[in-house]
Amino acid sequence: MNEFDGIADRINYVKQLITDVCIRSGRDPDEINILPVSKNFDNRYIKSIIKFGFTSFGESRIQEIREKYKQFNKDIRWIMIGNLQTNKVKEAINYIDELESLDRLDLAFVLNKYLKSEKKSLKTLVQVKTSSEPQKYGLDPDKLIDFIIKVSEEYKFLEIVGLMTVAENSKDHRIIRNCFSLLRKLKEKVNEQKIPGVNLKKLSMGMSNDFEIAIEEGSTELRLGSILFGKRIYK
Repeated sequence: MNEFDGIADRINYVKQLITDVCIRSGRDPDEINILPVSKNFDNRYIKSIIKFGFTSFGESRIQEIREKYKQFNKDIRWIMIGNLQTNKVKEAINYIDELESLDRLDLAFVLNKYLKSEKKSLKTLVQVKTSSEPQKYGLDPDKLIDFIIKVSEEYKFLEIVGLMTVAENSKDHRIIRNCFSLLRKLKEKVNEQKIPGVNLKKLSMGMSNDFEIAIEEGSTELRLGSILFGKRIYK
């Protein structure tokens, strides 16, 4: 038995958990998308999970996306979920199909500039800081509406389609739930504003250790790594 043999079992286990949570929450499992987070997993792992119908993968570093991009055909979508530095933008737009970590106007400006020069647009999610942890990235919730209005008005090559957050690293489920609940309420609040060209549909929240709570609070995308691939090897 090798490290890839258990992937099918892990996928089935996760899908059953998602179904169970949806049943008790009154949700449709088809509303939930799994985004495999392949950072620090080599191409063998990606090839093993592609067989089960996954075509989008989450990554945190442009260098890693670049290397993996070269090995796979264009049917694979690469989603940037980590903090993107402005000096990496020019390279990043050659490889990524979506950005889930937009949280700064300077980043929006640089992205829009290079996207305009390439005559292409980019789907983005605004990352919101819903926890009290200082090391976490994300936009202040109180600044979200003004941020989205400005981006939608001034940076036409960015298409904001949803929100993303990373919940607090806590053993207290109430704290985690509050993070996810806040993001859901923010999505509703933004949509109530009826900002021209903005209709948030995507809520990316929930990882391997807290995705059941995220589903209960309205997540539409789960960013799952070790629970699918096995133990992550950090480099």
